[in-house]
Amino acid sequence: MKCVLLGEAQIAARVRALARKITRDFAAREMVVVSLLNGTVMFLADLIRHIPLPMRLDFAGVSSYGSGTESRELVFTKELRLDVRGRDVLLVDDILDTGKTLSCVLAKLRRLRPRRIKVCVLLDKPARRTESVRADYVGFRIPDEFVVGYGLDYAERYRNLPFIAVLRPEIYTAPTP
Repeated sequence: MKCVLLGEAQIAARVRALARKITRDFAAREMVVVSLLNGTVMFLADLIRHIPLPMRLDFAGVSSYGSGTESRELVFTKELRLDVRGRDVLLVDDILDTGKTLSCVLAKLRRLRPRRIKVCVLLDKPARRTESVRADYVGFRIPDEFVVGYGLDYAERYRNLPFIAVLRPEIYTAPTP
């Protein structure tokens, strides 16, 4: 790791604050929480533990990265099971980077005709945005660095770190053996 960007306590405090804000905004309505796999799992678990509202939970599998750091074509690996038509949806993702993934997922969700969609991301990296998409709830705005930990990975590694760290460039720029 190059450095720890966000520590455990800092993340936990911000996740609780996001949950309070979401709870106020959704009032007493039942919501459908749609989480994008896989990087969101740790964030999602901590977030929904602090939202005392009725909710249904579903997952969409979306992949836009291979073993590298550059985005490629978006592939849906898991479709929703729940019907979101006429419901309030909270879409949860780990990082808003270029915006390609969220833009595509939001378009797909809108075709299912929910009552409303709100987006919650742990990390927002506006320097890399190429699509006009924004999140309603943002944990942290971060600089244009490649980060891992707390669910985020590089080549399926580092997801289990309890903090978010900047990965040393030589790790992801080295030729693969």
